[in-house]
Amino acid sequence: MADRDVEFMKTMMRNVLKLQSLEFGETNDGGDVAVIAELRSKIPSQILGHYDRLRARGKKGLAVLRNQVCGGCHVQVPLGVVMTLKRGQDVQLCENCGRYLYLPEETVAMPPATSVAPKPTRTPRRRKPMAQMD
Repeated sequence: MADRDVEFMKTMMRNVLKLQSLEFGETNDGGDVAVIAELRSKIPSQILGHYDRLRARGKKGLAVLRNQVCGGCHVQVPLGVVMTLKRGQDVQLCENCGRYLYLPEETVAMPPATSVAPKPTRTPRRRKPMAQMD
């Protein structure tokens, strides 16, 4: 898969997230109609149709995926779905609630490997001989 396809997927999901934030009043922009119309024009019709069906039922169409758990229904998502999202290969739906899943930006980048200090060894406790216990 080309890098431009991965970037297209990321940009599209960011647009859906911005749209959801505006339509559910989560931003301070006040839901500017022109901005919403512009965002809707950038999102493919199949994705927008599914998003609108969820929104018509009063649900958000997009949920964050953290620690392999859907932020909408709090159900664990299969590892294959997580890896597909990390690679940016395709959009993914939660199998339980039907929301589109997205990874927050900080999750996409792999953290640098850190070395873990070994645990200190424990010295065994000395026992008193039985004769001294009296």
